[in-house]
Formats: sequence, C-alpha cells, structure tokens
Amino acid sequence: MGVLAFSFTVPLTRVAVADLDPLFIGAGRAVLAGGLAVTVLLATRATIPSLRQWARIALVTAGVVLGFPLLTTFALQTSPASHAAVVIGLLPAATAVFAVLRGKERPSKSFWWASAAGALSVALFVAFANGGLGSFHLADLLLVGAVLCAALGYSEGALLAREIGSWQTIAWALILGLPVTITLTVVSRVNVPVNADVNSWLAFAYLGVISMFLGFFPWYRGLAIGPISTVSQTQLVQPVLTIAWSALILGEALSSTVVAGGVVVICCAWLALKARVAASPVGLTGDAVIASDLRGSEERPTAECAPM
Repeated sequence: MGVLAFSFTVPLTRVAVADLDPLFIGAGRAVLAGGLAVTVLLATRATIPSLRQWARIALVTAGVVLGFPLLTTFALQTSPASHAAVVIGLLPAATAVFAVLRGKERPSKSFWWASAAGALSVALFVAFANGGLGSFHLADLLLVGAVLCAALGYSEGALLAREIGSWQTIAWALILGLPVTITLTVVSRVNVPVNADVNSWLAFAYLGVISMFLGFFPWYRGLAIGPISTVSQTQLVQPVLTIAWSALILGEALSSTVVAGGVVVICCAWLALKARVAASPVGLTGDAVIASDLRGSEERPTAECAPM
C-alpha cells in the first residue's frame, strides 16, 4: 500500500511543477501534511515523544520531510518522470545499507545479490523504456541526494515506529519541520506569483495528503515489522508502477519491453524478500508494532514513550 501510494509521486510532481514553483511544491506539501498531522495528533491525544526520540525524529524530518521532497521537485523541473525512476530505483538498496548501519541488521549474501540485481534491473528497465539513460546532469545529482535523504528517513523512521507507532512517527516529523516548511512556502509565495490550473492543484493535493502523510502509515508499519532491509525491497516495484502512471498521466511510452522488464524487477524484489537476515531487527516487531500504534493514540500528551 505504501509503495502504491508513493508510485504516483514522481509523475504528479511533474504535473504540479509545470505551473507551480518547485520551492512551493516541495515545502508547501509538507505544510499541508503538517496541518493534517496536528489535527490527527490533537484528536487522538497522542503521546509526546521523549527528548531522545525528538533527536531521532529530526533525522526523519531532514530526510523525508525536507530533503527528499525539495530535491526531487527541483530535479523534476528538467528530468522526465521515467528517467527519475532510474535513480530512485536505487532507494531500496540504500535503505538496506542504512538498516545495517542503524538497525544492526545483517542480511545474507543472497540478499545483497538479489538487491544488487534489483537495482541493476531497474536501471536497465528504465533505460530500455527511455531508449537510453543519456548523460549525467545536475538533476541526477539532486536525485542521488534525494535517495540518500529518503533512505535515512525510512530506516530511522522504521526504528522509531517500533517505539512510538508508525503514523505518529511521520506526524511528529512533519510538525518538527513546520517552522522551516512554512517559512519556505511563504518565501516562495511572495517571490513567485501562483497561477496554476486545476490539474496542478489536484496533483499538489495528492502530494501533500497521500505522498507526504497517509502513504507513510502503511509504509512505516511494514518497515517496523521488518526486517527493514528486506521489507524495503518491495520498493523495487515502484519504478515499474511509476512508468505505468507516467504513461497514463503524462503520455510517456509504454511497450511490451517495459512490461517484460517490470516482471524481471518484481522477481528480483521477491528474491530479496525471501533472503534471510542474520540478526533480528532491533526493537519491537510484528504485533508489538501494532500495539505501539494503538498505545500512542491512547496515552496523554504529557506522557513519554518508554525507551527501547
């Protein structure tokens, strides 16, 4: 569900950036999601994180609230949606690396082979879809930075979700980023007049409500149940879906070669998911993650979550 929600992000960003300022899209969608987060947290009287947890929430904020949205939006000013999928296809492997560094997971050799094959197949898949990758541009550098930001935010957010709950993690991260995102949105609004059509505003609404908020509910829960390194490989199918939506929404080409490549990518993702992880993920897993989600919405805001 999380991957499906995120798979629309790139093509809809391309739609929005045609009429709206990239800074307004990147920051404004986080402001929209932050408003929803404030409403939900107040309505559920969610637990306020501890000081130690706030420091880790800041990493999630830097990664998925600020870094990834802003960098991808500016990159998609010039990069086609399908081309952007090449670089973003490296995200599952990058997330696995951060899971090893932060979560102390030890995936097997078969996992790394499957993950590498998946990343390579994504690159080849989109290369065939586009007729070649072309030369390296500034947009590619921005997308690489976006991948690193998202990988950090995914792995740290998954670990936090085991303590404070999945949806609470993204909600608090959005709130922590509001001073920055509101400021950037106001700066963009003052400097660049807003003159967009209905399609651009609908795309912006999806980015704020789904890509920036609701999509993280199932995504962080899935990663928290873990292991992070293997569950993150489901995102290998995201470029395949992105190509499909790009064809439907943006009119980009979709051929039998693309369909065949998509099957290969999905098979690599399945192999990575089946690979063993030598060490169990740190913290809560399975039913305990769901319990932490429910507990976070029941406790008073003055209480603190128990440390791991």
